[in-house]
Amino acid sequence: MYYVNQEQISIRLAVIPALTDTMNMLQQNWTGSAIERLAQERALHIAIEVVTDVGSYLIDGFLMRDASSYEDIVEITAGEGVYPDGMKEVLLELVRLRRPLVQEYYEWQSDELHPLVKQLPQLLNDFKAAVEQYVASELV
Repeated sequence: MYYVNQEQISIRLAVIPALTDTMNMLQQNWTGSAIERLAQERALHIAIEVVTDVGSYLIDGFLMRDASSYEDIVEITAGEGVYPDGMKEVLLELVRLRRPLVQEYYEWQSDELHPLVKQLPQLLNDFKAAVEQYVASELV
């Protein structure tokens, strides 16, 4: 019997609509202002945290092998079929941004809209749906 913290997974997945709305607004109105640059950085950072937090809850709850890094969380959940293979590469690209955003923020080139901001709104919505479907099907 698995103990999957569905409440915590749901709380984190519930953040996705606000992230996708923000990213869509940034795409439509990008001028490179300080507020937009900071909003972009924060949206990317929270997207990383959502993906890795949800992945960690899935790994723990479904007794998957232990992850040794953020990238490993994506690799493990992809390998377990949590979401379609096509998502894995973009999610890996996303989690690789964590270090530059969180630890090397002083070097972050934020003058331009990051290419992932264009890809992530749909991908995050698909990620949310895939996780919800995976949890529902595995806990039957």
